[in-house]
Amino acid sequence: MFLPNPKDSSLFLSHGSSHVDVYFMPRKRSRISAPFVVSGEPKQQPSIEVLPDECLFEVFRRLPGGQERSASASVSKRWLMLLSSIRRDEICNSKIAQSIEPEIQSNPHKANDFSETKQKCEFDDSNGIKSEDEEFQETDAHGYLSRCLEGKKATDVRLAAIAVGTASRGGLGKLSVRGSNSTRGLTNLGLKAVSRGCPDLQVLSLWNLSSIGDEGLCEIASGCHLLEKIDLCHCPGITDKGLIAIAKNCPSLMSVTVESCSNIGNESLQALGRNCPNLKYITVKNCPLVSDQGIASLFSSAGHILTNAKLQTLNISDVSLAVIGHYGSALTDLTLIGLENVNERGFWVMGKGQGLQKLKSLSMTACKGVSDLGIEAVGKGCPDLKMFALRKCSLVSDRGLVSFAKAAESLENLQVEECHRITQHGVFGILANCCKKLKALALANCLGIQDLDFGGLPLTSLCLSLRSLTIRNCPGFGDAGLGLLGRLCPKLTQVDLSGLQSITDAGVLPLVQCSEAGLVKVNLSKCVNLTDNAVTAIVKLHGETLELLNLDGCKYVSDVSLMAISRNCTVVTELDVSRCGITDSGIAALAAAEQISLQILSLGGCSLVSDESLPFLVVLGKNLVGLNIQHCRGISFATVDLLLDQLWRCDILS
Repeated sequence: MFLPNPKDSSLFLSHGSSHVDVYFMPRKRSRISAPFVVSGEPKQQPSIEVLPDECLFEVFRRLPGGQERSASASVSKRWLMLLSSIRRDEICNSKIAQSIEPEIQSNPHKANDFSETKQKCEFDDSNGIKSEDEEFQETDAHGYLSRCLEGKKATDVRLAAIAVGTASRGGLGKLSVRGSNSTRGLTNLGLKAVSRGCPDLQVLSLWNLSSIGDEGLCEIASGCHLLEKIDLCHCPGITDKGLIAIAKNCPSLMSVTVESCSNIGNESLQALGRNCPNLKYITVKNCPLVSDQGIASLFSSAGHILTNAKLQTLNISDVSLAVIGHYGSALTDLTLIGLENVNERGFWVMGKGQGLQKLKSLSMTACKGVSDLGIEAVGKGCPDLKMFALRKCSLVSDRGLVSFAKAAESLENLQVEECHRITQHGVFGILANCCKKLKALALANCLGIQDLDFGGLPLTSLCLSLRSLTIRNCPGFGDAGLGLLGRLCPKLTQVDLSGLQSITDAGVLPLVQCSEAGLVKVNLSKCVNLTDNAVTAIVKLHGETLELLNLDGCKYVSDVSLMAISRNCTVVTELDVSRCGITDSGIAALAAAEQISLQILSLGGCSLVSDESLPFLVVLGKNLVGLNIQHCRGISFATVDLLLDQLWRCDILS
């Protein structure tokens, strides 16, 4: 047998012997013939393994098809890495491959070697290499092959196998690699294999990979010119050099995300702006080397094509926002998060820049410089703005929010969260000034709201456009405010009042009674003071339209509510009565309602529900896709097992 390393004499028996028997390695039998001795002189059959890499490279690139190359890659890691280094334009066509046939036929040793090599192409446990046929296959929604490697599977050998294997199936279109801190994992060598074997790659995501650097990214840039999207997250080894190479060599690039890459800075953004004529989406997050110079250069060069931008936790100032406000003529979606160095003037200048005429969605979170003056300017400078989200902006008050609402004439969706200077005056001021187009209003965790009595307030105009109202975890909002909301917004179809612990039936009843359109989704979770009276009124008035009802944590809700639901609701599909005072009788009433086809039922924490509900749950389970019976102390393990057996189509949480 010809050994992998012929110079290693320690693997042979005594060389001093006049006669040496055939040596067998302590492994499974190989298909390559072993050396043998006749009259004391060794003779060995020729083997393709003795060829240097350069010769094997020439052999491999003449293989007639992708399946042959994929099979050859299963022989050994050496063959795999050689095959993965062959570019598509280096593969000989069929005519060139046929030209070597006469030479093979004229040389029997070469013919034997070539045949022997084909027979050897099988999976070898000792090498740990699988053919791509055994890899998980997935076709992306866009029609190209997609692969995702995570943790310990993210290795150079695995990537090389994917690169070679997918070549015979049209090529890899999307690759996502998520590394692990516990292992070294993927290196530049793996990306080199991808660049050689996957020239049609369009999407590349690299997460948490400390062992790759500019060399690997430059290989991708030189071999994958069709790249459209690249995501780099926690890749400290990549610098401006690698991303600049991508920008200069991938003209189809449309989307770039750079997150927590400590060595990527302004030069990369400058290159993207100058060299990527199709760039539409940009996300830059937590990159300490990015400053005003990079953001200003990016938007001054590509502001006319960028449609979506997200800037988070960057060391930028008012200058960057001024440039965005002037040059961002194509922007439709803008997200600004954690920009601590941007002052009030920055947001004011951005709104005054008159460049954001196409902006439709704007989100500002934890930006200390956002003030009444700034958002009013934004409202006036963005005439097509439809969605505005304001979170953790402590300087914004009622006056600023109402001024913004007056200025933003196209506003349809307003979200305000953790803005503690907003009160009920601001809420009703918004509704009074956005009565034409506002469809959704959401308030969450605004601790400055206190319930005020507006009973004698004349209603000059109604907000007939509002369909969705969310007031979540605002402890000061009470019955008086809800009563006025019902009068102001008669067309509501979705109501979320979760976490309003101070409201009672007296506040909810006027709200639901004033709804003319018919409520479709109602969330009253953690409204601990509500009783069966409110629930009964809701289902009697809106039973024909109600699809979702969440009563989680309403401890005073009992079987009376479930009986009312069973009599009045015809289209409800999702019901949550977790931690309510319901019993087996209530479940029985639901099961007896033939018109109800529940798909999701949650009974979590209902301690009064017992094993006697088993037959009723089985009846309901004919249509259920989700059932929550966690922390139901009255339901035994035996009953849970029976439910799991009989409701095998249903996802049961127990």
